[in-house]
Amino acid sequence: MAQQRALPQSKETLLQSYNKRLKDDVKSIMDNFTEIIKTAKIEDETQVSRATQGEQDNYEMHVRAANIVRAGESLMKLVSDLKQFLILNDFPSVNEAIDQRNQQLRALQEECDRKLIALRDEVSIDLYELEEEYYSSSSSPGEASGRPLCEAYWGLDLDTDSADGRSAPMLASPEPSAGPLQGAAPAHSHASGPGPTEHA
Repeated sequence: MAQQRALPQSKETLLQSYNKRLKDDVKSIMDNFTEIIKTAKIEDETQVSRATQGEQDNYEMHVRAANIVRAGESLMKLVSDLKQFLILNDFPSVNEAIDQRNQQLRALQEECDRKLIALRDEVSIDLYELEEEYYSSSSSPGEASGRPLCEAYWGLDLDTDSADGRSAPMLASPEPSAGPLQGAAPAHSHASGPGPTEHA
C-alpha cells in the first residue's frame, strides 16, 4: 500500500518487541556457535589436566548447544506470533479476500438467474404451444364455449350427470295413455265369466 495508516501505540510497541526478540535470538545463536568453534581448538598444556579440560569443554558445548536450540524454538514461536498478528490486524488483506468471495458469489447468482430465466422462457413457449393445440383442436370439449380446459371438463361432467338423472324417471314411470295395463284390464273382466248382455 502506498499510504499506510500509523499503527496504534500498542501495536507499535508489540512490533518493537518482536524485532528485539528476533535480534536477541539470532545473536544468541551466533555467539554460542562461535564459542563452540573456539572450544574445539587445541590449546597448549595448562595447569589443568587434559582429561579435566576435555570434560569441561564437553559440558560447555552441551550448554551452548542447548542455548542454540532454545534460541531456535524462540524464533519459531516468534514466527507463529507474527502470523497471528498479521491475521488479526491485516484488515486490507481480509477485506480483499471478502471482496473476492463476494464477487464469486455474485457471479454464481447471476449464472443461476440466467438459467432460471431460460428455463422460464422454455416453459412459457411449451405452454403457449399446448394452449394453441388445445384451442385449435376440433375435438376439444371447451371449443364451443371458449372456456378453459378444466371448466369445460367439469361442465361436460355435470351435463352428463343431469342428462342421466332426467332419463331415469322417464324409464321408471311410463305414460298412462299408452301403457299395456289398460288393455289387459278389460280382457281380465271378459275372462271371468259371461256378462248380463250375453244372457239377454
